[in-house]
Amino acid sequence: MYPELVLDARARLGEGAIWDSRRQRLYWVDIEPGRLHVFDPGTGADVEFEVGEMVGTVVPRKNGGVMLALQQGFAAFDLQTGELSRRCDPEAHLPRNRFNDGKCDPAGRFWAGTISLDREPGAASLYCMDIDGSVRTMLQGVTNSNGLAWSLDGTAMYYIDTPTRCVTQFDYDLRSGRIANPRSVITVPADEGKPDGMTIDSEGMLWIALWGGGCVGRWDPRTGTRLATVRVPATRVTSCAFGGESLDDLYITTARTGLSDSELADQPHAGGLFRTRPGVTGVAAFEFAG
Repeated sequence: MYPELVLDARARLGEGAIWDSRRQRLYWVDIEPGRLHVFDPGTGADVEFEVGEMVGTVVPRKNGGVMLALQQGFAAFDLQTGELSRRCDPEAHLPRNRFNDGKCDPAGRFWAGTISLDREPGAASLYCMDIDGSVRTMLQGVTNSNGLAWSLDGTAMYYIDTPTRCVTQFDYDLRSGRIANPRSVITVPADEGKPDGMTIDSEGMLWIALWGGGCVGRWDPRTGTRLATVRVPATRVTSCAFGGESLDDLYITTARTGLSDSELADQPHAGGLFRTRPGVTGVAAFEFAG
């Protein structure tokens, strides 16, 4: 049984789904046309903002509005006025890179990584913006920086560099934000799609969107075992996020980019926003504390 289509958005590259628990809204982005979306499940309304360049991801901000990772670095965005305030571009010297996926950690820091527009292997990095606005390079030699999540006890960070087909677990220090001791804990088989966006549920299991796999999978990071699968009527599944008052809804974004006319005919709702109730709850997303 497929999840419910809640918004036939026809997004070119829908991504970055995240639930704002305080405002009871789902944020998501359409990367290629540079659009930020704010979806209200109570009314079904989806408010769209043009941000002027490609936008990789969005996170809620404690002081109001949201933070964005754009093609040209980090920025704050005011949802009331539509004002964009640029903060830092650590890859200003790399005009063929753009920011991709990102999340905030339990301390309120904003982590986001990049990807080469030419898909150049090893040309990207993972960055962390501290609450004082300073930015640190956390990983280099990345190809397609993607999903992020933190363990429930705050001692581990999970990370996806898509071409590796792995979820890498790092030791994570909450106080300093440092990561260490990387090791692969989940490997996605080549015939099941490529790991993209990721979230964690209240049982500590990871939910991973599979680009080209037409599904979201649930994995146990302790054993690497796949526990469940949510099939989606679109092959290019990009991100997932728990939402709703009880965090028991799983929202799923998809993409249309790169699909042929015949493929689009077979999956007319590609690029749509979907929702299902998988029987477990999520945890509240962390806000940027700066």
